Amino acid sequence: MNIPRDIFIDTSAFIAMRVSDDVNHKKAQRFLKTIKEKKLRLHTTNFVLDEVYTYFCKVHEVAVEMAELIMDNPLIALHRVSVDDEDRAWEILKDFKDKKFSYTDAVSFAAMQRLGLKTVFAFDEHFSQYGKFILVP
Repeated sequence: MNIPRDIFIDTSAFIAMRVSDDVNHKKAQRFLKTIKEKKLRLHTTNFVLDEVYTYFCKVHEVAVEMAELIMDNPLIALHRVSVDDEDRAWEILKDFKDKKFSYTDAVSFAAMQRLGLKTVFAFDEHFSQYGKFILVP
């Protein structure tokens, strides 16, 4: 598979990379090596940062470590969600009434479309259900 240089990274990938007993941990670690080898550029949003921090906040040091990984990593571009992204997300949520997308999922879809990103590093079935993106690994 030819992987584009720019890829969106979802909360599910950050969790899988960090949590050793996550069902997708090994896949995430292998793909992380690919990211480094191919010098891929990851993109995410402040909403994903919020989810990652919140997921790990039971252990403050880990939450801070993960937040700093996202904020201070030369491989990761952190994008602020725009009002237009949120407006588009709300339309997505109303249009896909048969799906259980979270608000952050829908904002991620909108941000990806605004940024022209078609590939996502994720283990979240919602990206597939939306039908506009290619999931890796």
